[in-house]
Parts: sequence; structure tokens; C-alpha cells
Amino acid sequence: MPASPSSGSRKVVTITKVEGPTVRPAEKRYSLVPTPKLPAAVQFPLIAILSLSISALLYSLTYQFTRAPLAINERVLENWTEVALLTGWKVFQLGLGWYGNFDSIDLAALTVLSQGPSLYLLSTFYSTPAVPLVSSLAIEVLSATLPFHLLRPLNVVHADPNDAPNGDIVADRPIALLTTLLAAAIYSVALLFAYATYLPTYLVVYFTNLASIAPAHEASYISFLPVTLALGLAAQTFIFAPITTVPRTTQDEINDSFNPVEAGLGATVWWNVWGWSTRTKVAMGRTLVLMLVSGVSSALKARYEVLGVETAGAVAWGTVWVLAAGVTGLGLGAVGST
Repeated sequence: MPASPSSGSRKVVTITKVEGPTVRPAEKRYSLVPTPKLPAAVQFPLIAILSLSISALLYSLTYQFTRAPLAINERVLENWTEVALLTGWKVFQLGLGWYGNFDSIDLAALTVLSQGPSLYLLSTFYSTPAVPLVSSLAIEVLSATLPFHLLRPLNVVHADPNDAPNGDIVADRPIALLTTLLAAAIYSVALLFAYATYLPTYLVVYFTNLASIAPAHEASYISFLPVTLALGLAAQTFIFAPITTVPRTTQDEINDSFNPVEAGLGATVWWNVWGWSTRTKVAMGRTLVLMLVSGVSSALKARYEVLGVETAGAVAWGTVWVLAAGVTGLGLGAVGST
């Protein structure tokens, strides 16, 4: 028979703690509400329906504070084609935001930049009180951003800049203030340039319901400082903060190592045309979106929502804000891309 092991050779194992399975911490989310898991095909139609519904409801509930004071200078839409045009443009703006991967803060800034020029027009040249204008802007911002907030989390740059590349720059208040002032100054110069050149003529000829264009001749940096500061802050939020936090990509490394001597003609041409850094491309894209939305929104609202404005006048008014948006994007993009 085999000998039994001696007591001295036995090993005693004592279990002091039962280890549970290792659990990875949940991924950080940046939404105050749970993001609904809806099919992708229905998300944007739902965004559009919610936005239009919220806008109609809020304007109905606040008619005496918003639409009623504007009625004296408000143009009534004449047919369903005009209704479809303005509604379609609003849906198009929502589509730019949704498919451009903007979050609710991006869209709030873009809405301020697109609605601001028409509200400034009514305030300056039509003596419209501030309360209905600010109330209308609040409704436009809320109706555009609330559906996005419900269906899409905030981007990291807006939710927690410290987690984003170069987050210390975005979170730095002096830098935010200086870039806001830069954007505001550009908007001020663009508006003064328009007043000093072509815009007064268009106001006289194509804005037939204007009592006076004296505000155009009396304009100064101080007179429209509140407006340009609001636009500057919105532009800083929409352009500077997102492009500053764009991380380097593999394509950036490829562009840096590109050698035109060794590359073919086609590759060299492509590199010269589109060999920009990812950060510069984002700045270009957001600037083009801002120019498009600012210009078209300003022109459409002047033409179809303000009494006595002809098409040529509305286009002239819109070009002011296209120029301002383009130069602002160029300036903020240059600062943010360095």
C-alpha cells in the first residue's frame, strides 16, 4: 500500500476573500437624459417634427409677447410656396446640424448667428422693442436645440473640455474672452464697412417701409456692441472651441511626411489642394456652414418676414453677414489651428 503523506508535507490553503469578476467602469456619457436607441432612419425626421412643433407651440403660447409687437412691420406670407420655402430652409438647417455631427450647444450658437442679423435689423431700423426680439430668439434657440439634446449627447468639447485634446486652451477664460472679442470686432468692422459703402443705398431703394436710415450713418462700435458681442460669443463657441480640440489623425502624419519630389503628379496636385491638416479642414467646414446659414437666413427673413423689403435689398443685407462670417471663421480658424 502506498504510504500516506505525512502531515508535515501537507499544504493548507486558506481563503480569506472571495474575489468577484473584474468590471470595467462604464463609459462616461455627456447627456443629462438617456439617449434613446431609435433606428437611425427615424431620428432626423423626429428631430424635424419636434423642432417645428415646439416652435409653433411656443409662438402660440407667447403670441402677445412675441408676434403681436412685431405685427406692424411683419410681412404676411402670401402663398403656400413661401411657407414651404421657409419651413424647408429651417429643416435644412436642422439637417446640417444633425448630419454635421453638431450637438445642441453647436446648434444654439449657429441659431444665434443666423437669427441675430434679422433681429438687429428690426431693432435698429424699425424701432422694435427688445423684449419680443429676445423672446423670439429664445424660442428659436429652444426649438432647435431641445430635440438635439434629447437625441444626441454633448460633444466632449462642450461637456468636459478637460477630457479633450488641448482642453486647457478651451477652458482658459482669458483665451475665451480674447477670441470672443476678436470675433465681435470682426463683425463690427464688417458692419461698419457695409454702412460706409453700399448698404445705405440699398436700404433707401429696396427697403420701402423704412422711416429713416439715420442709424446707418450714426452707427459706431459702441452702438451695436451688445449685438456683436453676442455674435462673437456664438462664433467663438461654434468655430474656435471645436477646432482647437480636434486631435491629430493618421492623415495628418501622412500629410507631414509627404514628399512631392517622390510623389506622382496627381498625388502632388491633390496634396496642394486638400493636404490641409484635419483641424484646418474642420475650421473650413464650419466656416462655410456659418457663411451659408448666416447669409441665406438673413436674406430670407428680410425678404419674407419684414414688410416692404425687396429681393435685391434682402440679398444685400445677407451679403453683409456672409462677409462677416467668412472673415470671422478665417480669423478664429487661424488662431485655433496654430
